[in-house]
Parts: sequence; C-alpha cells; structure tokens
Amino acid sequence: MVNDPVSGVLKPFDFAHLYNSVPELKQFDYELEAYSMDEPIDSSEMNPAIWASIAQTIFDKYVNYDGFVVLHGTDTMAYTASALSFMLQGLKKPVILTGSQLPIGQIRTDGKENIITAIEIAGMKDENGESIVQEVALYFEYSLYRGNRSQKVSAENFEAFNSSNYPHLAEAGVHIAFDKNALYRTTLNELTLFTGFSCEIGLVKLFPGMPIQALKGIFDLKNTKGVIIESYGSGNSFSNVEFEKMMADYIAAGGLILNVTQCVTGQVDHSKYEAAQLFSKLGVISGRDSTSEAALTKMMYVLGLDHEHSIKKDLLSRSLCGEMRSN
Repeated sequence: MVNDPVSGVLKPFDFAHLYNSVPELKQFDYELEAYSMDEPIDSSEMNPAIWASIAQTIFDKYVNYDGFVVLHGTDTMAYTASALSFMLQGLKKPVILTGSQLPIGQIRTDGKENIITAIEIAGMKDENGESIVQEVALYFEYSLYRGNRSQKVSAENFEAFNSSNYPHLAEAGVHIAFDKNALYRTTLNELTLFTGFSCEIGLVKLFPGMPIQALKGIFDLKNTKGVIIESYGSGNSFSNVEFEKMMADYIAAGGLILNVTQCVTGQVDHSKYEAAQLFSKLGVISGRDSTSEAALTKMMYVLGLDHEHSIKKDLLSRSLCGEMRSN
C-alpha cells in the first residue's frame, strides 16, 4: 500500500513503480522481471479467482525463471500462501510471498528489507545448482516460513507472521541460515496446476453458549459441501444432542467436516479426551496441526477435485504438501 497524497488514505501500490521505491534492486546480479495484476487491489479483496490468476502466471512462466516473489498485502497473505501450495504441487523452485506492515513510501517501511531479502532467497542455489527453497514460502521480518504453515499474528508489529507449529525455514541475519531439515521436497516428477477451487464451504468456531439453530444453514448440503470446525484445545467440543445429530446427518448426506484447533500451537487428537472422541465416532476428519488458513484452502482444493467421496476424505486426512504433520 501507499498513502494517497491528497486524502492520506492507504491505497493499492502500483508495482510498476517498484524500482523507484526500492532502487537497491538494481544492484542484484539477477535478471528481474515484474508482472502486475490489471488492477492492484487491497488484499482484503483477495479471492480464489485471483489465486488462480497468480498460480497460472507462475505455471506459465515456470521454465523462464529460477524463482518467483509475490508481493502481497499482509491481511490475506497466509491464505494466498496456503492456496498456492495446493494449486502448484510439484514445485522445484521457490515461490515466496512478502509484503510490509508500513506502506512502501514511508521512511520506516519494512517493505524494502522484506522485498530485497525475499528476492535474494528466491535466487539462491545449493552446491548442486538446485534451488534451496522448493516450495511456497512466506518471508517477513528476517524469517522465512512455510507458506501453508504461516499465520498473521499481529496487526501492528513488524514481526507480523509466525509458523507456530513448524520450524522457520530460514533466518536472515548477516547470513541467511536455512534449516535444511525443515525444507520441503516434493515426490512429484513435474509441476502440476489446479485452480478449480470450490467455495462451497463453511467455517464454524465453537464458543460457549453457541446457538445451535444458527448452524443449520451451514450444515446443509445445499449450501456447503465441506465445513471446517475450529474446536477447543486438542479437538474438543461441548455436548449437545442437536449439534451431534446435525453433524451426523450432514456427513451421512455426503458432507465433509474437518476439525482444527483454535489454539496457536498443538494439534487435534480425537483420542485424547472424551469430548473429542465424539468427532471421531461421527466421522469428522482430524486436521491435526493445520492452521485454519491451510484447512480452508485445502478443503477448497479437495472439494474442487473430480474424485469420489472416499478419496476426498483420504486427501483431507493426510499431508499433501507439508501443511500438517504426517502422523
């Protein structure tokens, strides 16, 4: 974003003027090219169609470049990073998202360092000439995170993101130090593109005293094909016969329910407490230590696939591209 000189209101930044705002980029021994959306948007306006446009651009230009950096507003960056990880499976090159907390035109902006280091990482190779990062990642304030493990954790601090359930991929100090054990490596032989995400999903965050009647429209196959539940602790729910029947009927009709925890760290374990065992008995799928952003975009991805119900359920229950623990 940049400040409008007349109104003072933040407005989308035209990336065509990036070199004017970050002249240091000219010092890179890289050949850089920029692609902009037809109309820059506030990241609050992000949607699956724009994710598809970003993924399609990367897929079409994949053989031309050693890496890709996506400049993005912070509010929905973790959603985009998660979505791209499912849209672009089989990456052997980096796709790194970054942005800033302060507008790029302000003196104290964090945008310059974030952009410069993200581009440097995107071009880094190992001793075999292969990209060090071969996944969708998010770089912010000296840390590199797995894209589908990241979340925005602060609206005001420069350390705006974290991956609480997964180690940082790298730390940028005087040198950029990678955690090689944390880096993802695909088992696919080539890059695949899938952009047919389905938005027929619901999100339910459990809270004490929740009115169950209000959930009827969500647990209705005419409105949604999949529901994400943000449950308590290690996957627990309150006891309510009507809620139990609602979920049971929804699953019996062909709906998919994925359970993730409201906690910042830890994971869903349906076997740990009696309050969580109900979900297991009903056929609710454990999202383990997935973030809500990863769970939502994964559900969009799986529902968009032309697969049988049993295969979709299996895909939701296992890690596809490092978005959750394998077991």
